[in-house]
Amino acid sequence: MPVYTLPELPYDYSALAPVISPEIIELHHDKHHAAYVKGANDTLEQLAEARDKEQWGSINGLEKNLGFHLSGHILHSIYWHNMTGDGGGEPLAADGVGDLADAIAESFGSFAGFKAQLTKAAATTQGSGWGVLAHEPLSGRLIVEQVYDHQGNVGQGSVPILVFDAWEHAFYLQYKNQKVDFIDAMWAVVNWQDVARRYEAARSRTDVLLLAP
Repeated sequence: MPVYTLPELPYDYSALAPVISPEIIELHHDKHHAAYVKGANDTLEQLAEARDKEQWGSINGLEKNLGFHLSGHILHSIYWHNMTGDGGGEPLAADGVGDLADAIAESFGSFAGFKAQLTKAAATTQGSGWGVLAHEPLSGRLIVEQVYDHQGNVGQGSVPILVFDAWEHAFYLQYKNQKVDFIDAMWAVVNWQDVARRYEAARSRTDVLLLAP
């Protein structure tokens, strides 16, 4: 039995148009995300075989493969729910996401400052990667992170709550090489209700990391 499965999209392929075309959504979810799920499952099987045969020379490469595919699966699973055709704007207390709005203002000074930082982080990630808004449990603050490929340059224990996919497969068919245009357009489909739920869940888990022995 596979350990990981491809989650269904929470909307149809055309739900995010014109920001993201139906063709991109279909290819991105059904092919790219599915490949990360398969890669994670295949690597778990290969690790089990390596243990059984005590083939420890392959462990380094297999662990890197697992991290790559599993992180890709996790980030994409967040990505789909972070977006909605009825999204955009900014989080407002009147919309029931006041705690998130307050946290953004406290952590970044203003929503405008946060938006500019996440936009730049996503757009300037070298090669393939992500821009991520994450809850950092030691300080309890929100931080922006750049994720290279699917890993790296992140604080251990931080929880991603809003992710912008800056890999070319996320936008190239529609935006060509204009990554910045794609990132700017993404703000129109952000699902702040989903981001707020993830923020509340991340805050509730802070003590897990900080438990004294």
